[in-house]
Amino acid sequence: MSGAWTAVKEILRGTGITARHFFVNMGLHTLGLFGVRTKRRGAVTIQYPEVRKPLAPRHRSLHRLRPRGDGRPSCVACMLCVTVCPAECITVEAAEDPDPEVQKAPARFVVDLDRCCFCGFCVEACPVDAIRMDTGEIRLASTERADFARRLDRP
Repeated sequence: MSGAWTAVKEILRGTGITARHFFVNMGLHTLGLFGVRTKRRGAVTIQYPEVRKPLAPRHRSLHRLRPRGDGRPSCVACMLCVTVCPAECITVEAAEDPDPEVQKAPARFVVDLDRCCFCGFCVEACPVDAIRMDTGEIRLASTERADFARRLDRP
């Protein structure tokens, strides 16, 4: 009998917590409708696919290579991003660049998003500010594993 009483007690306690949240949020929204300012706002549900919350300016999203004036990536294949990456998810293959001003360019620049922890160390380590994480793209769902290996050297 004591086990059943404990279960009923916990169900009533959970219902009380849910009711408290409901009435506090409803009260805060009602006060807002009448123009009363409070320290706290009521909880708001965002209908995600249709309505998107703006990302913070410092948010780290998918990687991109910043292009030069001619459209090619500005990466000089110095391998600092590969060296500093704690997840070891960046692969860079260097090649000679036809421009005599630039010694090397990436023949292949791949970020494996399966392994990436989005720490941003690659962005901080880049001496020419070639790699950035400011695309604003946060949807990463896919059914194929190969889709998570993103080539960044192609425009």
